[in-house]
Amino acid sequence: QLQASGGGLVQEGASLKLSCESSRSFGGSGVGWFRQAPRKDREFVAFISWRSTIIDYGDSVKGRFTISRDNAKNTVYLQMNNLRPEDTAVYYCAADTVLAHSRDFEKYNYKGQGTQVTVSS
Repeated sequence: QLQASGGGLVQEGASLKLSCESSRSFGGSGVGWFRQAPRKDREFVAFISWRSTIIDYGDSVKGRFTISRDNAKNTVYLQMNNLRPEDTAVYYCAADTVLAHSRDFEKYNYKGQGTQVTVSS
């Protein structure tokens, strides 16, 4: 029910905007973005609450990534600027109607398919 899109191959310093679209209304859900690089653990990237009152970023992306949402479009965005090779990963979004805020991917009830982001140096 969640579909992440917008990934691609870009050069270092470029920007990408990912989208996480729900086939149904998010209906009060908080949404998180996570990523997983080859041979690494899944990493928290960003979180946004239903009314955007709680926004949180992982330390490695603070100041470069911006999470936002358009509830009328059932879509959450991740604007990624100044991309680095270490940002290369599969990016996933996840949603939950109960969690007020979580950096733990496993706690989310709904998880989408990932989108690949590759940053070349």
